[in-house]
Amino acid sequence: MDEKLATELLNKLRDGEISELRIKKEDFMAFRSVLVKREDFKHFRGIAQQGGDIIYQYLKEPRS
Repeated sequence: MDEKLATELLNKLRDGEISELRIKKEDFMAFRSVLVKREDFKHFRGIAQQGGDIIYQYLKEPRS
């Protein structure tokens, strides 16, 4: 996964175009490097799945 694709997916999640985003285990590190640079980083919640995939959701209120 490249930076451009990760940014597009995060923006779609933020804008409500998609309700959740599944990231495969092998794409996690590349995706996370883009995610943590965002100003709205704390609005994203990642839920680990069995097998290493992560489902991300966008929260209206930032997590603590």
